[in-house]
Amino acid sequence: MCPPGCLHSICENATRRGLLKAGFTLGLGAAAAATLPTVPPAQAAATSFTDTVDLSHALYEGFPTFSGEKWFTVEHLVTFAKDKVNLNRWTIVEHSGTHMDAPIHFSADGLTADMIPISDLIVPVAVINIAARAAENADTSLTPDDIKAWESKNGPLPQGCCVVMNSGWHRLVGDPKFTGNDNKKRNHTPGFHVET
Repeated sequence: MCPPGCLHSICENATRRGLLKAGFTLGLGAAAAATLPTVPPAQAAATSFTDTVDLSHALYEGFPTFSGEKWFTVEHLVTFAKDKVNLNRWTIVEHSGTHMDAPIHFSADGLTADMIPISDLIVPVAVINIAARAAENADTSLTPDDIKAWESKNGPLPQGCCVVMNSGWHRLVGDPKFTGNDNKKRNHTPGFHVET
């Protein structure tokens, strides 16, 4: 959406070629938006919360990846200095930076991210800290005993909650240790125990 007067300003200052580019881009955007499914308000679940926490890292070119390859790039297509509008093309591998794996990641027929109801994504969170253990042993995992210890201190896990592991690994972003790869290309990073 543009604020009032935005399009008028663009029309006064843009070249004909720039306007054709912008019109084409806006047309593509409108066509793409028209194909998106809509959820009627009656189907949206009521949600309330007392606090929010941003758990994401800023994504940048060269952000470390487990393969060591560059999985995120930005190409500047149009710049404000020249065209009075900024437009970039992002190329990204879905497992770059802070992200959520959809069930299909390790399944032939799991849900893709677009099929997960938003009501399943806005839920209470229980953060279980295993950072001290992970600092000593990169192969450590969050176990059922960790959940029991959390519950003995905080009470039962909230119904439908998401259990989040704080491994302390975020401190290693930018450090070669972050990827956890050894010289045999095996990964050594904290995770969830299979029984958890």
